Amino acid sequence: MTTGGSDREAFAAFLLRMRARGIANKELIAAIEATPRRLFIPGQHQSLAWSARMLPIECGETIEGVDMQAAIIAALDLDAAHRVLEVGTGTGFTAAVIGRKAARVLTLERYRTLAANARQRIEALGLLNVSVRHADGSGGMASEGPFDRIVAWAAFDSLPRTFVDQISSGGVLIAPIGPAEGEQVWAKLTKVGSRFERVDIGTVRLQPLASGPAAAI
Repeated sequence: MTTGGSDREAFAAFLLRMRARGIANKELIAAIEATPRRLFIPGQHQSLAWSARMLPIECGETIEGVDMQAAIIAALDLDAAHRVLEVGTGTGFTAAVIGRKAARVLTLERYRTLAANARQRIEALGLLNVSVRHADGSGGMASEGPFDRIVAWAAFDSLPRTFVDQISSGGVLIAPIGPAEGEQVWAKLTKVGSRFERVDIGTVRLQPLASGPAAAI
């Protein structure tokens, strides 16, 4: 997993933070440990790979700290039969972790550079069930659905009805909902028949979901 004593110590500190949050799922921890996080972090920030801080990445974007990523993946309650849609690939770390726990992952990224780099990292790990697509993720991917789980790493200003319609019965959508400027709420929506049960599981400040693939990068 990690190389060097400092990485081992940082990973151990991450595990302690997860236990403090009540997250002790052994399969999830194993999936995270099996995914070399340094591979997914730009070189100048690799020493912070296991920190809770948001980190800058290519294309002027950022990725969430590992604590938040792990907590949201835990809330998805994945199993080996699930088909998952991820909106916002970033460096590909979360798609790789999810791919170790689910049957299939389709992850959408609007930046061509991020998509290409993430695809290269994921292919290097031999995760054949994870598909990285350079695409506009703002409307989901209805042609590939329905999905058992959907997770978005950018904020909606209101309930994302388009995505909700792409969830299978009993499926789960987790996304931040709230104003572009200000605090948003992580909402977990579970589809029960024709209705949805919403549970708010935390707060965050993320960029609003942008529409359309990036023009140049």
